[in-house]
Amino acid sequence: MLITLCYLYLWARWGRRPAALVRATVQRLRASRCSFTFCGAAARPQGARVCLSRGGRVFCVGESQSIDDLNKWALFLVSPFILEAEHIAFVTESIWVQGESLQRPASSSETIVKWSDCCLPLACRPGDPYQLIAEASVDDFSKLGVAFMEDRLQMADGLVPQKIVSVHLQDCTLKALEDQASNKQAQALQQNPEPSAESKPEPDVMECIGRDDPEVLGAQPTLGTGDASGSEPAGEGDRGVGSVKHCPLHLSSCHECLELENSTIESVKFASAENIPDLPYDHSGSLEDVADDIRLEREWRRVNITGKAPNILFYVGSAPQKSLGRFQEVRSVLADCVDTDSYTLYHLSRESALRDPWSDNCLLLVIATQEAIPEDLSQKFMAYLSQGGKVLGLCSSFTFAGFRVTSKSVLEETVQNLVFSKADQTQVKLSVLSSGYVYEESPGERRTLGKLQGHLENGNKDRLIVQVPFGTRGGEAVLCQVHLELPPSSSVVQAQEDFDLLKSSNIRRYEVLREILTTLGLNCDIKHVPALTPLYLLPATEEIWDPLMRWLGKHVDPEGVIKSSKLSLKFLSSYTSEIEINPSALPVVTDVEAFSSENFNLDIYRQNLQTKRLGKVILFAEVTPTTMNLLDGLMFEIPQEMGLIAIAVRQTQGKGRGANAWLSPMGCALSTLLVSIPLRSQLGQRIPFVQHLMSLAVVEAVRSIAEYQDINLRVKWPNDIYYSDLMKLGGVLVNSTLLGETFYILIGCGFNVSNSNPTICINDLITEYNKQHRAELKPLRTDSLIARTVTVLEKLIDTFQDKGPDGVLPLYYKYWVHSGQRVRLGGLEGPEVWIVGLDDSGFLQVQEEDGEVVTVHPDGNSFDMLRNLIIPKQQ
Repeated sequence: MLITLCYLYLWARWGRRPAALVRATVQRLRASRCSFTFCGAAARPQGARVCLSRGGRVFCVGESQSIDDLNKWALFLVSPFILEAEHIAFVTESIWVQGESLQRPASSSETIVKWSDCCLPLACRPGDPYQLIAEASVDDFSKLGVAFMEDRLQMADGLVPQKIVSVHLQDCTLKALEDQASNKQAQALQQNPEPSAESKPEPDVMECIGRDDPEVLGAQPTLGTGDASGSEPAGEGDRGVGSVKHCPLHLSSCHECLELENSTIESVKFASAENIPDLPYDHSGSLEDVADDIRLEREWRRVNITGKAPNILFYVGSAPQKSLGRFQEVRSVLADCVDTDSYTLYHLSRESALRDPWSDNCLLLVIATQEAIPEDLSQKFMAYLSQGGKVLGLCSSFTFAGFRVTSKSVLEETVQNLVFSKADQTQVKLSVLSSGYVYEESPGERRTLGKLQGHLENGNKDRLIVQVPFGTRGGEAVLCQVHLELPPSSSVVQAQEDFDLLKSSNIRRYEVLREILTTLGLNCDIKHVPALTPLYLLPATEEIWDPLMRWLGKHVDPEGVIKSSKLSLKFLSSYTSEIEINPSALPVVTDVEAFSSENFNLDIYRQNLQTKRLGKVILFAEVTPTTMNLLDGLMFEIPQEMGLIAIAVRQTQGKGRGANAWLSPMGCALSTLLVSIPLRSQLGQRIPFVQHLMSLAVVEAVRSIAEYQDINLRVKWPNDIYYSDLMKLGGVLVNSTLLGETFYILIGCGFNVSNSNPTICINDLITEYNKQHRAELKPLRTDSLIARTVTVLEKLIDTFQDKGPDGVLPLYYKYWVHSGQRVRLGGLEGPEVWIVGLDDSGFLQVQEEDGEVVTVHPDGNSFDMLRNLIIPKQQ
């Protein structure tokens, strides 16, 4: 043994490269059950032999280390707990480093290595250090070790690795872990105690999902950077292989299911092209470049805290009967000024303002009410400002920093001449409708104001617009006592002369408003809503066309129309411009030969679709209100083998979770897929898992392409697709209906493929990967990725139906962003817990400080599903 170690040591010093040495050492000595350790030189285990030393860190071999006490370990819910024969179990010890102290890995000739990309987490032990048990192949374990020694190993959520040591899991340990997993499942599944029949195990199909698919991406042009009710148990044979699992039935009427099923992409946090840092670390840069990258990433993290899109929130008072009309009034004028592809505009109620974590997702807060702001609400608004928030006050009583609002009745609701000073010191003169209030500084108070100012053209030069900076983090407010939000109309002013004055100044009113919004950081480049276009009915295979036409002939009315509660579809052999198109009545062209689109290539879609039933019949539109409504009249009638999918290039009324909007700019892959799931099946009992499978399918559709496996696309619970753990790329919306013994499920999905704005897209990741690795990966297309996603989804569903959650969770955990992540229950001051996995119904499980693992649910807020998590009351 000693001779072998000495030989390896000399080989390390003078022979092969470190990676090859480590891999060869592990392969040669692993059978001896010795322990391999990567750590700092000072932390070397006593008696261990150093095989490699590099930059103050060592790789050494010593006596076997084992784990036999699991009382303080929390099992990640991947069961049965089986360590593959050729894999190595190991413990990674890490420490937490908070935001500003977190540094990038040091420079090296190779790229950084993501810990979660190289192993499967098995269990964790919160504390200091934070410990993770994982398993990996010899190659991946060696890769992790070398990356650690060269300071290129990166972990999530502020974890910095300090030590990696291989361990031997005793047989009793493995048995205890299996019992732990079984006990948790039994505790969670108390209903329907009737065991399922055992069935013959099938080969694991997860290893080949997407991997062996032909790489058919089609001709690729160069892309730029622009742009369910009941409670009966399942039948025998429907459950997991060789195990007894008693699963509660989750249906569309179930509150828990609805919480998850209706989740969606809410919005996307703003990051212009200038704010997007280089994605992988550039090892060829200088130290100055490193400093710039770190600074830029820190700045980006402050702006894009959650990766959600920039929301403009409107507080318009507490009176319910007045607030809706006022919100629509103010929202309308701002929607005319900003790029609505880049922002979502929401009403912020008093209750939501006090309860929900809105400030993390708000780019601009508009306060447009003359009623007094309650003290508790004012404190919320001031806290938002102190965090760098932006506020626009429109004829509001809200003020701060030594300013007060003073009434001047002579000015109330009268037309006055205003002189407005812009940021470049130029002036705009216009006629405005005054609120009857002006801004005055308190005696003895002198403030440094911003450049935007507006005063009346009178002797007192009464101040009606002020720009007031606040705090040290860039917070500021522009406060106005002129009705910039009101268009000229007879309801606003009575006299014709006043109406004419306001009308003549209307263009300048918009100029002033855009100047204010631009100064507050918004993009005011207006993009008009595109006109709706006809739908095209397209077959994914030639053999399905004749049966489809026969079915259609039996189900349309004499005028060729199929009606639903949401819209009517009129099937036509051809389309002319005289045919009216509106959101409730859409023409559908059945002439496939007449179809042509620059944004969707039917041949490429066909080449990449390899399914038995899903995605076979396409309803395609260049522009449509929302794909979620297009299948409404067809979903319960069309044969299941004619799997329906609606695909659009753009949506004008995209839907999100609850009342949220779904941004749909050009370059998104937008689709709604019809899936039918038997009630008495593995997935039929766990419908919330559908959204997890769909988000996983998107990630796997990209990362299963040869050479694209390192594109850092990930899943975030419950339904988001992310770049790393930094920015949102897309999301999923699921609506289900139970009819008889079948769930009919519409899965809406949108993810950014080639639209760099307002956030980031898959092709941005590919471009940056090519720069960092001197690779030549081609940009991807929406048509090919939609087809690949549907293909992967069908395989995931089939695997889930065969094996239950255990069949798909290993792949899901490989790509999710939550390993070891800490969250708080109930709010910012709630207890801190650690995310450890998903329960049998798809909800998060967390470990509390006392070691207890519990299931948590979202509290229903629309801003961040991982904020204010709650433990549901026991029924």
